[in-house]
Amino acid sequence: MSPVSAVPTDPTPPISPPISMPISMPARLLMGPGPITVDPRVLHAAATQMVGQFDPAMTAAMTEVMALYRTVFATENEQTFLVDGTSRAGIEAALVSLIEPGDDVLVVVFGRFGQLLVEIAGRCGARVHTVEVPWGEVVPVELVEEACRRVRPRLIAVVQGDTSTTMCQPLADLGELAHRYQALLYVDATASIGGNPFETDAWGIDVATAGLQKCLGGPSGSAPITLSPAAVAAIERRKRVEAGIRTADDDSAPPAGTPIASNYLDLAQIIDYWGPRRLNHHTEATTMLYAAREAARLLVAETLPAAIDRHRRHGEAMLAGVRGLGLGVFGDVAHKMTNVVAVEIPETLGSTGGDRVRAAMLTCFGIEIGTSFGPLAGRVWRIGTMGYNARQDAVLLTLAALEQVLRAEGVPVSAGGGVAAASEVYAG
Repeated sequence: MSPVSAVPTDPTPPISPPISMPISMPARLLMGPGPITVDPRVLHAAATQMVGQFDPAMTAAMTEVMALYRTVFATENEQTFLVDGTSRAGIEAALVSLIEPGDDVLVVVFGRFGQLLVEIAGRCGARVHTVEVPWGEVVPVELVEEACRRVRPRLIAVVQGDTSTTMCQPLADLGELAHRYQALLYVDATASIGGNPFETDAWGIDVATAGLQKCLGGPSGSAPITLSPAAVAAIERRKRVEAGIRTADDDSAPPAGTPIASNYLDLAQIIDYWGPRRLNHHTEATTMLYAAREAARLLVAETLPAAIDRHRRHGEAMLAGVRGLGLGVFGDVAHKMTNVVAVEIPETLGSTGGDRVRAAMLTCFGIEIGTSFGPLAGRVWRIGTMGYNARQDAVLLTLAALEQVLRAEGVPVSAGGGVAAASEVYAG
């Protein structure tokens, strides 16, 4: 039996070293839908020593972070900063701070992460309405407008790039549409920003959140966010400063709206924490701030157009490569994200073959690719080319490894077809 095929379905080794030993992880090339291999320069920045959260050096770094992420988000918004937590913390902070119980919220759904927005909005007490299309498609703006006429939402919420399906929702017309119906527009750009065009101001986006672990090439744990003046006004009307740090001025202006239900994710208080008041709210996740600063600095130094083009080029090479192996691609490729592709699992592999292939890729080659959720569970692999891994060597190595694993499983593939097809893209 080929050593590639002789792979257990669960490659996770038992924990054998004593816990007194320093942590050690195996070398991996993370070519799934995220998280991805962290840029070594970001890891180095994260290892910088702590300073106090109100040390002038720290507050200066916070100010630098705000300026850097204005460039990342393509915005002039003053309120652009970090929410401490994974990208979902940013999503929840945005929704819990914007939505009051009973608000009508329209969610655009074309995959699992649109459904997540439905879940969170419902927990915020919203009357949630959806406009949905089958997985593998994007939502036409005409359907969103028809829903706006019917619902008159206070907030429209949408994911730009949904990695569950790899689709990238067009956004350019949604801001004008939202504002015509007196709604705010929130966009989850976690999986797309830095590798796909994203224009906060030009597209009229009121709130956008992101994460570091995709195209930004950083670790999960910090959620950049930007807020338009209209969004800030909506949040400020609900502002309530907690007892112990509240001043007489704060007491003289009770909230006009329902107080924000979360304390930790209260954007009204976080604005004061990052702003000139430096009002104590929580202890900043200092090492994550260092990482977020370096991830943004590298992106700004590369320039956004160059980074987007890099993701497009390597994404096109991976797409050509999987097709060169004779594999199908799921969804409307015309609306695919640049940085991830959904590869249809050959039916000849059977119900468990997709997991066997992923296990062999990890165990024999140290390469991780992803599966998917819901109706796509067991039907596709998701292969990412994003952040630090949007590079030619990573693409060609992944395609070569996938070919060998498929051969060991008896799947007929074109010899060298994946690497050859990707190489043609690079040569073009």
